[in-house]
Amino acid sequence: MKTSLHVATALALSAGLLASSGAMALDAQPAHAPVGNIVLVHGAWVDGSGWKPVYDILTKDGYHVSIVQEPLSSLDADVAATERVLDLQNGPTILVGHSYGGSVITEAGVHPNVVGLVYVAAHAPNVGEDEGALGKNMPSYTSKQTGAVEKTKDGYTYLNPAVFPKDFAADLPLKKAAYESHAQILTAAQVFSTPLTAAAWTTKPSWGIVAADDKIISPDLERWYYARAHSHTTVIAGASHSVYESRPQQVAAVIEDAAKHAQQ
Repeated sequence: MKTSLHVATALALSAGLLASSGAMALDAQPAHAPVGNIVLVHGAWVDGSGWKPVYDILTKDGYHVSIVQEPLSSLDADVAATERVLDLQNGPTILVGHSYGGSVITEAGVHPNVVGLVYVAAHAPNVGEDEGALGKNMPSYTSKQTGAVEKTKDGYTYLNPAVFPKDFAADLPLKKAAYESHAQILTAAQVFSTPLTAAAWTTKPSWGIVAADDKIISPDLERWYYARAHSHTTVIAGASHSVYESRPQQVAAVIEDAAKHAQQ
């Protein structure tokens, strides 16, 4: 009987010690681990392949990275394409958008997997706003040029290949910029004038990159967007609209900062 009592007492003490050390271990762990999933969204006239330099850095650093290929046929279709990829993520995700992709992530970013947004030389309208109207308030260098943006008879736009290298990609090698000018995805004009129905930056933390030599979107407009959203803002001097390709290390660093701090 005494032996049984001693055994029971020892077991109780051991259980108590284990519970106590388990609680201490939990207390020692950070409240939120860094986000491991990143989804990249391209802008108008280009496709997701331009994200490869950033993708390579992020995957090397251990992140799970997915790239959305939008049809660029309507804002709704592009948001739906982004939501499909977000549905495939296995947990908290940082959603990144370049240029018009900023409008896409602003709407798609209300997805429950998204815990933070990164705008890369991007638009960030509010509910009821569209980037076309906002762009007229602070016009870009390109928008002031006659014939820079062309339109097909069925309402799809593209950037004139003659101006693409210096307007879209001035800090890329000329051969690469020229290739991209002839590999454009024609983009429905309506995507630029469709009002947003959601604005994820109003409820989720955001980071913004200003491309200081951007000719497609006015850098002043980028700054205004990010100030309104209270985004953590980084200005990259000398960067063109193709900043995600020309300065991948700096862009990846901002994305990783978002992944580390979005849930704090």
